[in-house]
Amino acid sequence: MEIVTKIAPICLALIMLGLGMGLTSEDFKRVIKKPKDFFIGFICQMILLPIIAFILIKLLNTPTELALGVMIIAAAPGGVTSNVLTKFANGDVALSVSLTAIISLITIISVPFIVFKSADLLQASNNILNDISMIGISLKMFFVVTLPVIIGMIIRKFASNFIQSKTLIIQRISVILFIIVFAAIWIEEWDNIISFITRAGTIALTLNIVMMFIGYYVAKIFASGVEQRRCISLECGLQNGTLAVFVSTQIFDELVYMVPTAAYALIMFVTSLVFVFIVRRNTH
Repeated sequence: MEIVTKIAPICLALIMLGLGMGLTSEDFKRVIKKPKDFFIGFICQMILLPIIAFILIKLLNTPTELALGVMIIAAAPGGVTSNVLTKFANGDVALSVSLTAIISLITIISVPFIVFKSADLLQASNNILNDISMIGISLKMFFVVTLPVIIGMIIRKFASNFIQSKTLIIQRISVILFIIVFAAIWIEEWDNIISFITRAGTIALTLNIVMMFIGYYVAKIFASGVEQRRCISLECGLQNGTLAVFVSTQIFDELVYMVPTAAYALIMFVTSLVFVFIVRRNTH
């Protein structure tokens, strides 16, 4: 796990820097101007997703180490990938960007809270967790999540034209960095990864599909229109796996806690591409 531990913080910081370079003040003002769709997406992702994940853990009688990994991925925000696929799905890209940006900034508080609370509810033994506090994780997340986003926004402000012309390249780099982290997990732990993913695959697939359906149909009832439904569904299904890996490496010593994230990362790309294919076909 040594390689992953070293590269995950660097890759995550660069991904969040790229996210920040794609943001403007309008992405935050939009929430105030049109709060309804944002709060529907926010509630689905920040509240319903962890609750549904915990219910599935109990229903499927998931082992504690895998259950905690599931809760980490459920606590993670959407990533840059959700913004890209929302565009391909002809969804509300502006809403997707706002959700990703604001929830990413909130995660320095929400992720440690959800993970440590889950550990308590699952009665995880103290020796499972590294000797690190909720505040300690929040501080580390600030330096690799929040600070790079702020720096990225500052760069965007002073080099707006240049950054706008390189948006596609920045998005591609973010996706490549995401792949590098998960390739490192596969390479470093190849002997164990298949058996772990087989164990985690069922709950990862179930959580992903259930949340995409819930996001879509909650948005169908309450959100403004079709574009918002597509956006919220993808935001609920696509999580920031690199952030989840980083949190896992900070809290736990063993690879098994990262396995649900690795399984979810593979599954979410497949299900999301199927979703995009279906909605694009229905558009024409």
